[in-house]
Amino acid sequence: MSLPVVAGAISTVIFALSALPMLVKAAHTKDLRSYSLGNILLSNVGNVIQTIYVFHLPMGPIWVLHTFYLVSTALMLFWYVRYTARYTELPTPQERPELVVSPEVATLTAL
Repeated sequence: MSLPVVAGAISTVIFALSALPMLVKAAHTKDLRSYSLGNILLSNVGNVIQTIYVFHLPMGPIWVLHTFYLVSTALMLFWYVRYTARYTELPTPQERPELVVSPEVATLTAL
């Protein structure tokens, strides 16, 4: 293996490891409200366009890294669309009576 290929392999592992905590947290909590839909969409569009370039290069670590980015950004988009809908609709007082604030508490908190 040449030095550039070794460097590419090492950097691929580092980049993938750096993204794994984000993916694990998103999968575990299903709370993606802190992520920007615009950023996720642009990442997906950029990755699809970049695919034309990357897969015309000789096979190497860049293929692995790019495939990881394709899968991870697509997964984040899927999760974002699937799970943020549950946070956009606020529960009604009938669904969550513990969220109803009594007039006495409202008066005290207003002071």
